[in-house]
Amino acid sequence: MSTHLQELVTMGQSPWLDYIRKDMLNNGELERQVAQGLRGVTSNPSIFENAIAKSDLYKDDIKQLARSLSSTLEIYESLVKTDISRAADILRPVYEQSEGADGYVSLEVAPELCDNHEETVTEALRLWEWIGKENVMIKVPATTEGLIAIEHLIARGIPVNVTLMFTLTDYRNVADAYLRGLERRAANGQPLAAVASVASVFVSRIDSAIEALASTKDITSLVGKVAVANSRAIYQEFIRIFTSERFAKLKALGARVQRPLWASTGTKNKNLSDVLYINELVGPDTVNTLPPATLEAFLDHGTTVRAIDQHASEDQAVLDTCATLGINLEDIGRELKQKGLTQFKDAFVHLMKAIEQEASQVND
Repeated sequence: MSTHLQELVTMGQSPWLDYIRKDMLNNGELERQVAQGLRGVTSNPSIFENAIAKSDLYKDDIKQLARSLSSTLEIYESLVKTDISRAADILRPVYEQSEGADGYVSLEVAPELCDNHEETVTEALRLWEWIGKENVMIKVPATTEGLIAIEHLIARGIPVNVTLMFTLTDYRNVADAYLRGLERRAANGQPLAAVASVASVFVSRIDSAIEALASTKDITSLVGKVAVANSRAIYQEFIRIFTSERFAKLKALGARVQRPLWASTGTKNKNLSDVLYINELVGPDTVNTLPPATLEAFLDHGTTVRAIDQHASEDQAVLDTCATLGINLEDIGRELKQKGLTQFKDAFVHLMKAIEQEASQVND
């Protein structure tokens, strides 16, 4: 009997886990999840902060590394390389079976580099070569400078997970950067088939932002609906772009589509279904990254009915209501992106301080 995750895969959607921690890599948990249908793993500075700074699992490792490594950053990178490499090895069979479509582990460039495309490219290339695994994706935020970096990295053949996307404009800009990168490779006579990329659209944060407007607007009819409608509109744009004549030329050379990835899919509003952002976004040529609790909930009581493109009129009505109420999703998206960047920067700073504090005890 198949699991709900395996059913998603048969429908063309790849479930990835939005979490990584050393215990799940060492106790067989990730292997178990892969057997259930999991197809990839993502990480970010907040995930590593929770894993390393907010647990006791890494304390002995930090102390041991502090005896041989000179800096906090070196200790952090050693911890990360161990976890990312181990996860990549576990997912390698998925990578091979899917011919490079899935089986990836995502690692993000340092968030303080997001406003400098040259530094982002340099760091992304360093991370890619440093880890040394084909099935690692480098995460780059969809900032103005990030878009330039994404084009350069795709042109270099580096797998890229574009993160912190919220709006249709974000998606169009990211897809264009991906296509420009592919076109540069094609112009140089380089192969396109091995280049993989996903475009990570943050879902639940849109609904949280809408709910925050309740004191000034009657948003009753919109609760739990705007993020889904926004994501489905992005999916329609994905279909338009990747069935275009522009992409057809690249596809003929072996290019892959850049799949939309539904991120931030844990339900924040406890009055809504805990699998809302999985059930309502099922559809082909997509990825959904599930936090651990959401993954377990979906395995238990999720549904796998195609929903991504089955409710166009209802979705448009939700978006029209937003416009009528003066809710500008593009403005909300820009604010959420800045908050997300700040959150990741703060998480990274706190993580470095926690490692430094633990390492300092070696000499106490």
